[in-house]
Amino acid sequence: MCGIAGFVGAGDGAVLRRMTDRLVSRGPDAEGFWSGGGVFLGHRRLSILDLAGGAQPMESADGRLVIVFNGEIYNFAELRKELEEAGRVFRTDHSDTEVLLAGYAVWGEDMAHRLNGMWSFVICDRDKKRLFASRDRFGKKPFYYHHAPSRGLFVFASELTALLEHPDVPRSLSTAAVRKYFAYGYVPAPLAMTEGAHKLPGGHSLSVDLASGELRVWRYWDYQPEPAHDGSPEQWCEELRELLGSAVRRRMVADVPLGVFLSGGIDSSLIAALAAKNLPAGELRTFSIGFDEPTYDELPFADRVARQIGSRHRTETLSLSGARDLLPEIFSRLDEPNGDSSLLPTYLLSKFTRREVTVALGGDGGDELFAGYEPFRALKAAAFYRKIIPRALHPAVISLADRLPVSHRYLSADFALKRFVRGAAQPAPLWIPVWMAGMDATDWRDCFGGGAGLEDVFSEAIEAWDGIRSDDPVEKATGFFIRLYLQDSVLAKVDRASMMNSLEVRAPFLDIDVVNFVRRIPSAWRLRRGRTKHLLKEAARGLIPDHIIDRRKKGFGVPVGSWLQSGALKIDPALLPCPAVGERLQAEHAAGRRNHRLFLWNAWVFGQWRRARGMP
Repeated sequence: MCGIAGFVGAGDGAVLRRMTDRLVSRGPDAEGFWSGGGVFLGHRRLSILDLAGGAQPMESADGRLVIVFNGEIYNFAELRKELEEAGRVFRTDHSDTEVLLAGYAVWGEDMAHRLNGMWSFVICDRDKKRLFASRDRFGKKPFYYHHAPSRGLFVFASELTALLEHPDVPRSLSTAAVRKYFAYGYVPAPLAMTEGAHKLPGGHSLSVDLASGELRVWRYWDYQPEPAHDGSPEQWCEELRELLGSAVRRRMVADVPLGVFLSGGIDSSLIAALAAKNLPAGELRTFSIGFDEPTYDELPFADRVARQIGSRHRTETLSLSGARDLLPEIFSRLDEPNGDSSLLPTYLLSKFTRREVTVALGGDGGDELFAGYEPFRALKAAAFYRKIIPRALHPAVISLADRLPVSHRYLSADFALKRFVRGAAQPAPLWIPVWMAGMDATDWRDCFGGGAGLEDVFSEAIEAWDGIRSDDPVEKATGFFIRLYLQDSVLAKVDRASMMNSLEVRAPFLDIDVVNFVRRIPSAWRLRRGRTKHLLKEAARGLIPDHIIDRRKKGFGVPVGSWLQSGALKIDPALLPCPAVGERLQAEHAAGRRNHRLFLWNAWVFGQWRRARGMP
């Protein structure tokens, strides 16, 4: 895992070094620089594969191509063999970076279709006078860029902070991105938090003509369900176990120590069980953290899984109050605000894990692929609600729900019900984004003005829902979670939390062979009679304990609602786009009249980020 940065146009080696210096935690082991023809490429390396021969920037033998690459290509050995049979000669022993160079030389811009892995890379093609860049299908590895064709400028980096080190990249806040952040709790691609900056979305590539400055961006992959009805559930379970097992084996290839995150939930437990099959008994290292508050502690479940699979299990128990004290330090380091509060335990787990290993496997992607979130279960109820409750009565129902006593317990019933009636009152494409929104529509309009309706606020969510070629609400919801939430919230959180600690995290569930298989499974077998992850749970039988499979889902949460009510955390309204609204919502939350924890937490994170970045 690494950090990349570079530019075309104005600038020099000192600018490039300042950019890469911002990426030291992503690549603490080495640095490298290349320039030629007005192109500057920089790299920070976290050495994982081919420790001796994988230095970057890397040039092709003929000097035509130069690459900087962040990520891992898990099928590089198969691709290398295919390329060798086509006559390509390799200089390194087993560098996936050199495979990318050779692959581009043979397959050109279509190469991304052949890759199984996580990546963002830039290749300078000196013969064609072109830059070619690509980001993996799910956006696991970040890619920011700024394009100013009138000045002949193109700048890119793994993080927004590195991008902003170039003096010609604007530093002003993006009004559109701020509005989206307070709606979603994250900034959806292609937006970025500063004006003129963009994120290349997952599943996209781009090219820059070095002569004209023309930029072209295109989608090379898209998630679409293709349900097939051949086979039986038993056959699907067997095939899923085989495919996941292969995905885990591919992700265990490393020249450095490797372990597995183990939370005690089904996703990480299954990954750990499959990983243990590839090592002698007792050789797999698993890692868990817990808290001194039982409501937020899952260590007993992780311990049971570790005993069954025979791993060398490491645990650490932390105090919630001590973890809370670390919040300003952690969240001020974010290059872009992310309102997922589980970034805190993910950071602490990554820091703990990094003491022993450099690579960890995780369970990301399981909830999105197998309908594991609570909103999946609410889809049928929302359709029924809209059918039986006249539209004119929706405001009255919402008002009644708001009278329920406020609770800050994890997944409390009152919080879920209030969210449900607000979302169910909307058209189907808005159900999930409203259920998960940081603010309700009235507060959002008070904050940003009444000009934009929910269709504008959640345009990306509507596009993700409508972009799925199916009438099945479960498939459309899957599209939302994979296209939007997974990329811009979950994977961004894990990437930042792990990279702050120089730890590489790999996600077997996002193996393209696994994903292509899941696309064929009818949704009725992923969400079966209201049971989330049905097929995955059945596939896990015999590999992990039944009580882990059958217990209620529990997130990697922290009690931010209580912290905000008690005053342990306070927002600074002056740092918000709407200080008066911030003050009002903070007062209502502190008095226990309303639960505004999502908005207040997003506001607190935004304030930490804005203050740390000195953003006007």
